[in-house]
Amino acid sequence: MRVLIAYDGSKSAESAIDDLAVCGLPSSGSLKVLSVAEIWLPPADAIDDTTEETSAYIESIIRTHREKGERVLASASILAKHAEVRAKTTLPGWEVSSIATFGSPAWEILEAARAFDADLIIVGAQGHSVIGSFLLGSTSQSVLTEAKCSVRIARGKNELEPGLGRILIGFDGSKGAVASVDAVASRKWMHGTEVRLLAVTEPNTPTGISRFITPIRKAVTESETVDEKWISELGRNAITKLRDVRIEAQLRICSGNPKDVLVHEAQIWGADAIFVGANALGGSLARMLLGSTASAVAARAYCSVEVVRLAENGTDAIVRNGNE
Repeated sequence: MRVLIAYDGSKSAESAIDDLAVCGLPSSGSLKVLSVAEIWLPPADAIDDTTEETSAYIESIIRTHREKGERVLASASILAKHAEVRAKTTLPGWEVSSIATFGSPAWEILEAARAFDADLIIVGAQGHSVIGSFLLGSTSQSVLTEAKCSVRIARGKNELEPGLGRILIGFDGSKGAVASVDAVASRKWMHGTEVRLLAVTEPNTPTGISRFITPIRKAVTESETVDEKWISELGRNAITKLRDVRIEAQLRICSGNPKDVLVHEAQIWGADAIFVGANALGGSLARMLLGSTASAVAARAYCSVEVVRLAENGTDAIVRNGNE
């Protein structure tokens, strides 16, 4: 498995490092720490290329700007090395490296993930520019939306005990939901970890005069019954898959708005993480887009959220877990 973790020295980034110990990573793999200095550096030969007509004032500005930028980049390199040491301590069986670069953080993270062929990107929920405790930072939101692989929004763990005890999976029977189940099943969890598949059905309540017409009321009720039976059957298959790898799981079906119910149930249950498919729809286009439910849950949840995205070949990003 190949993991890229973004680190900027913020409290949120520290939570992302802490999260490595509780997100069920296998005993070996490759992890790269990336720190991005949000600056622009003039080319190294920008001063050398100046002509006699170039004023000394402009040369001084270029030199000063580059020297300042190089100091910021050096600081980013120190941050990356600090995070690398912490990650090596947490994941002793992993190959861990670090790199510092400069530019737009979101763009550099996405480009590094592509070059590294990452299966998973881990970012903190908020960066240095956070303006609200329940909003994703702009960098995290951009990475979550545009990444081609799975993304974990790390918020750390509220309790002090080690290990991950409770995992909530948003389950709607879609390919994304199945990929979320596969991702959880492929990980290495502490003994006794509980998994709850949560299926949220939005009630088809008749409106206006139709609520008083018996055939319409009956059709709505029968439709909801069929949906629950279908979800229950798919849920049983998912539970069997999890129990085959010794993960205790159960299915819970409730009605409401998935964006609200998933976050509320995770908080009430005390979930340590939520796994949700990037999009509930199929097709190549859907795999490239972030569904509104996944986006809302990632932004609002009190715990870490892993948004599982199918790869372009139709498989999920955890297929290499047993090989690296």
